[in-house]
Amino acid sequence: MPPRHTASANGPAGAAMVLGVIGLSTSVFFIGGLFGVIGLILGIVALMTAKRTGTGGGKARTGVVTSALAIVVSVLVAVFFVRYADKTQECYRPDSFQQYTHCVHQQFTGN
Repeated sequence: MPPRHTASANGPAGAAMVLGVIGLSTSVFFIGGLFGVIGLILGIVALMTAKRTGTGGGKARTGVVTSALAIVVSVLVAVFFVRYADKTQECYRPDSFQQYTHCVHQQFTGN
């Protein structure tokens, strides 16, 4: 009898891990949050499958952690961009780049 190949017994675990890593590496571009949400869902499904089958638990945990981090980083980046846009909204129509940078510096330092 040939040996059984159990690595594919928990496909969602591998997918969650890959999506989590991709999500974390692209989270500064907002798209990582979407990868993170999908990876988190697959990771939770994979954890339940791992309890039942005993395979893929490590990959599932890695997928859940990296996906959650991707979501957190994406949210923090979005908050930063919204704050930056709010603080610098009156600087959007400068006559030159030098005026723009001066205006942004004034908005953040109060000088």
